Amino acid sequence: MNTRYELNMDVPPREAIRLMYVSKSRFGDDWNSVPHTHSCTEVFYCVDGRGQFNVEGKMLDVAPDDMVIVNPRTLHTELSYQACPLEYIVLGIEGVEILFNQRDQGYTMVKCGAMREDMLGLTKMLLREIDAREDGCEMVCQDLTEVLLVKLVRTASLSLRVSTPPAESKECAAAKRYIDENYSRTITLDSLAEIAHVNKYYLSHSFKREYGTSPIDYLMKRRITEAKALLTSTDFSLTQIAEQIGFRSLAYFSKCFRKVEDISPNEYRKTAARKAPPGNL
Repeated sequence: MNTRYELNMDVPPREAIRLMYVSKSRFGDDWNSVPHTHSCTEVFYCVDGRGQFNVEGKMLDVAPDDMVIVNPRTLHTELSYQACPLEYIVLGIEGVEILFNQRDQGYTMVKCGAMREDMLGLTKMLLREIDAREDGCEMVCQDLTEVLLVKLVRTASLSLRVSTPPAESKECAAAKRYIDENYSRTITLDSLAEIAHVNKYYLSHSFKREYGTSPIDYLMKRRITEAKALLTSTDFSLTQIAEQIGFRSLAYFSKCFRKVEDISPNEYRKTAARKAPPGNL
């Protein structure tokens, strides 16, 4: 008896999706939690421990077998509970965008408990291949990455779209990078325009078209993102946090925080503390 299966599938070109890097991280004294973005999609798979992912100012509780997917140019960082050190494997993948059910959302979290054996096996094989650096390593890693993406699409409400990274305005990128690195300083639209070497009205219009928000609103949200990390990971007073992230007064900090989060900094800290397991972030 002979059984033949014909395959007629729309498969993206092999060169379209590219694994850029794989890394394994574990919380320690040298942990540096700084909100940042990437030009590629990042897939984080939590192997052990507990913590939170701060994605675009939203705090996601993370436990073993949770997978956080962050699309390009989405601000994010990781926080670990000291009592349960967070350990995860991250893949940087270029040329593909993960599409979610939620509109205009650059991230999602998938519960992978039911496919732990597959996910853990694939990610560990990737790490072994890259560590060994034997002949054909790149091809094997590419294949494993595509298998992992297919399994994700099968299990979760996700879909893939092959894409090319959009050309980023050099002027807007310079202004955004300056805000990310100097958010605690006094920053105005005029000073950003001077740094980017463009007219401030042109910068404001281009920045909003590029990132969906004005430079000053981005600055405020960037500061609030850092404030949330400090509120959950330190016992600094609200005054200390306000000064550290660049707000001129506690009242103005509280006003901006409530505007973005719809609750006060104190309420946010109390809510985060109730969710946290024994031990501080």
